[in-house]
Amino acid sequence: MADAVDFEQHRAHLIGVGYRLTGSLADAEDAVQEAWLRLAARDGATRDGIRELRAWLTTVVARVCLDRLRSAAVRREHYVGPWLPEPLVTAPESDDPAAAVVRDEGIRMAAMVVLERLSPPQRVAFVLHEALAVPFAEIAAVLDCPEPTARQHAARARRIVAEADPPRRAPTAQQRAVLAAFADAVARADGKALVGLLHPDAVWVSDSGGRAKAARRAIVGADKVVRLLLGLLRTYGAELTAGWTAVEVNGELGFHIPATAAGPATVTVLSVSDGRIAAIYQVVNPDKLRRL
Repeated sequence: MADAVDFEQHRAHLIGVGYRLTGSLADAEDAVQEAWLRLAARDGATRDGIRELRAWLTTVVARVCLDRLRSAAVRREHYVGPWLPEPLVTAPESDDPAAAVVRDEGIRMAAMVVLERLSPPQRVAFVLHEALAVPFAEIAAVLDCPEPTARQHAARARRIVAEADPPRRAPTAQQRAVLAAFADAVARADGKALVGLLHPDAVWVSDSGGRAKAARRAIVGADKVVRLLLGLLRTYGAELTAGWTAVEVNGELGFHIPATAAGPATVTVLSVSDGRIAAIYQVVNPDKLRRL
């Protein structure tokens, strides 16, 4: 029983590690469950050999996630259109482990998207060292490589992330103001107002996995994003935004639209920087919205 109590104290942390490594809450939960099974299978003597339970569990979850990442890399070669992480839709007052996870700055959608540019070893090395301060000797053990190689993986990952320079989480009040202005402009189909709300190089990424109608490539540029949005409004009218509900997605404000005659359910989050929308991430793939 004591083991179970101790384990539960680390569950939210482990879910966060697994999600940041894989971009999938289901994979994160599976990895955490595997860590529990491995802990429960140890006898008293081997359990006593665990000096720091949180660190031991973290490395177990990382090993499981590394295997998931490698198999996912193969599957995504055949994925239709852009791939986005499974959105974490939470309420601030929730006691669900996911609500604790999204408080981490690195869980915001823009940061998670950048992690997709990393190879599996780079991603593991970067998350473990930069986010969790895991020593390189332990990272090398997870990756089954020499310590200098683990350092190289982390260094390359840092360069990729630094070059991408994802915007940090904007203040909540600023997010609310931008979301409200965006919703108003969409309701009025006001193209000029929409262009004014977007950064010139704003990007719109839709993840459907081929399961629903959506752009198969990222749309780049404020004018192109607005043209696409206005075209959708002309085609579907008010149905496009029917039931629009503001929600928190990976710790930032966005909105959920339930399935209608106009199309499937969607979850969208706006990445706000300097009071304007830098990116719109829209998940349409129903497999990633099952928890809703």
